Amino acid sequence: MIVVSDTSAITSLLQIGRGALLSQIYGEVFIPKAVQRELQVIHPSLPEFIRVQSITNHDDYERLVIMVDEGEAEAIVLAKEIQADELLIDEADGRRVALEEGLSIVGLLGVLLEAKKHGFIASVRQVTNELESTATFHVGDAVKEIIFRAAGEL
Repeated sequence: MIVVSDTSAITSLLQIGRGALLSQIYGEVFIPKAVQRELQVIHPSLPEFIRVQSITNHDDYERLVIMVDEGEAEAIVLAKEIQADELLIDEADGRRVALEEGLSIVGLLGVLLEAKKHGFIASVRQVTNELESTATFHVGDAVKEIIFRAAGEL
């Protein structure tokens, strides 16, 4: 499975010491240069499973960067260029634009559901609590209820 990620999911998992979940689920995760720059502000060295790749379609980037930030725009372009199976993105505007561009998306909570399904974590609720208390991750109660129900934790 080919997965491209925006900054937030990776940085949130790294902040709570659970970055390895991404490699356990996906093997490797592709990021564009803009996401690399954003990540390295907080995380000077990136995990080995991260693969940095430059985008080539700068026209698409220029069109998208008007609607979303640089990292999101490059992640969307890269996902299209390498025909990613999924784009890992959480921000509402980025998700909307990615869907409009025809991409399949997953958010960090979707990653946690997958991690639980494969036995990499015991509780989506517990990891979500860690993310909210330690990382820069916030999600509404209605979304958490849906995810916790899907995880069998409600």
